[in-house]
Amino acid sequence: MRVARPVILNPDQQKQLQAAAEGRRVSVRLAERARIVLLAAEGLQDKQIGVRLGIDRITAAHWRRRYLAQGYEGLRKDAPRSGRPRTVTAAKVQQIVRRTTETKPANATQWSTRSMAAAEGVSEKTVRRIWKRHGLKPHAIRSFKLSNDKQFATKLEDVVGLYLNPPEHALVLSCDEKSQIQALDRTQPLLPMGENLPETRTHDYIRNGTTTLFAALNTLDGKVIHTCMPRHRHQEWIKFLKLIDRQTPPLKQLHLIVDNYATHKHPKVKAWLKRHPRFHMHFTPTSSSWLNMVERFFRDVTVNRIRRGTFGSVKELIQAIEQYLKENNENPKPFIWTAKASDILEKVTRARRKLNKLASE
Repeated sequence: MRVARPVILNPDQQKQLQAAAEGRRVSVRLAERARIVLLAAEGLQDKQIGVRLGIDRITAAHWRRRYLAQGYEGLRKDAPRSGRPRTVTAAKVQQIVRRTTETKPANATQWSTRSMAAAEGVSEKTVRRIWKRHGLKPHAIRSFKLSNDKQFATKLEDVVGLYLNPPEHALVLSCDEKSQIQALDRTQPLLPMGENLPETRTHDYIRNGTTTLFAALNTLDGKVIHTCMPRHRHQEWIKFLKLIDRQTPPLKQLHLIVDNYATHKHPKVKAWLKRHPRFHMHFTPTSSSWLNMVERFFRDVTVNRIRRGTFGSVKELIQAIEQYLKENNENPKPFIWTAKASDILEKVTRARRKLNKLASE
């Protein structure tokens, strides 16, 4: 039997390969290759290594030779494969990436695969492949707005603190109004979904009035105190506060997270709150509605029950909303807040720094 070349490791090499073999932040392939070399260093032959690791002898021999010739770096990368040589150079790839991220075409707001291919003299498939590899999506856009609230950090820490460390013997309620919910009906009946055919509806609709949903989401168990009213003035807000007062245990302190809508700060609202000291108001920073957890619930209501619904009257709309909320409260699922205030502040700081840099250019 042919004897394979022995592998001799010094302490540093042994430690490096051992860490890789244990899968510490390395790929499965690299971990297996490291185990091959370690077994070779113990004196095992290629066939024995193959039996031990469940691989063939040729594979064990290949990575033994590669390590002896190139060391640890030889295990990290596969050898170049035969085939058609690259026609797009690294410089061309970088040029396409730079042009995509730093420029715009003369007659459009963003690049397309066709316009970039024409501009750079390559195929659409090449552009698509480069964009995919670098995670570039010129057609996509996300919205943002940084708060200019001078007390942003203080309010942020206050609200996130309620989510992550709620006070004992108290309820934390995320409250808001979803106003101007339209009772829309289509001008013709919907056509039901069929094989290879989605549900079909007319593009036009009839407005049958609006309602406002008042909701207080219990951040602990996901249940929602709610009501629908025609308007959302301070009078309706006080009615909703009274509803919360009736539907919560009387001895519990109530911490309400609300936005900066003027209704929530009306003098008559403040007077009512003064007469009910168990209510504690916590205001989100301006332009930070994303910080109010009930907004996530409003999205679910919209997507699951309102957006594709048809309602012949406001009464039908309210019945649909109340049915949805009833089923939610029978089997509630709380939203779990995980972001720390420090992480959010760091992200906001980076965004503000980038905006300031753009403004100074």
